[in-house]
Amino acid sequence: MGIGAAIGGALPLAVGVALSPIPIVAVVLMLTTRRARVNGPLFIAGWLAGLAIVGAIALSIADPADASSSGAPATWVSWLKVVIGAALLLVAARQFHTRPRSGDRVELPKWIGRVEEIKPLQAAGLGVVMAGFNPKNLLLAAVAAAAIAQTGISGGAQAIAYAVFALVGTLGVGTPVAIYVAMGARSEKPLSELKDWMAQHNAVITAVICVIIGVKLIGDAIGGLTA
Repeated sequence: MGIGAAIGGALPLAVGVALSPIPIVAVVLMLTTRRARVNGPLFIAGWLAGLAIVGAIALSIADPADASSSGAPATWVSWLKVVIGAALLLVAARQFHTRPRSGDRVELPKWIGRVEEIKPLQAAGLGVVMAGFNPKNLLLAAVAAAAIAQTGISGGAQAIAYAVFALVGTLGVGTPVAIYVAMGARSEKPLSELKDWMAQHNAVITAVICVIIGVKLIGDAIGGLTA
């Protein structure tokens, strides 16, 4: 297996990280404040740092733990995928059950209301926390690191593959910032519509992502265990 296989195995997980509705809502709110041009990019920097921290820790654990066995995934990696895949399916069931019905008022986390007041360093810190310590993202980043390590490629190649994962995982929160930089004041309407849509459909989006990735992980694990 080469670096292409490592990147290919991690990309679906990166999409799951990228499609994180609440962080996208948070960054859009930041872009409505007078500190938008500073807080937006700093949030993205913090997000990348959060993913980097998780990746560094996970890769440092997975490589010495022999995630790859003779070029094939080690048994413990497959069982890890089963456990995390099952956990994601449980999260999906809970999210779908608690989704707001048509006409319901969407309740966002209370801290979202304070996003408009945060200072630059706080914006960077929030990015770190939401990328690396959000349970869904933490699980996906850890599995991505294990999937990369199980290919048996060199440490440098693993770092490159994980960097691609992190960059793709940043597209969700990075897109609103790019729209703001490109359109300036004209971005207010499309960003507001994006925020409202993401907030309204947060539970359903999260449920669908968790089902798709959970099933993929369990399928990969079954293939690895029966190979």
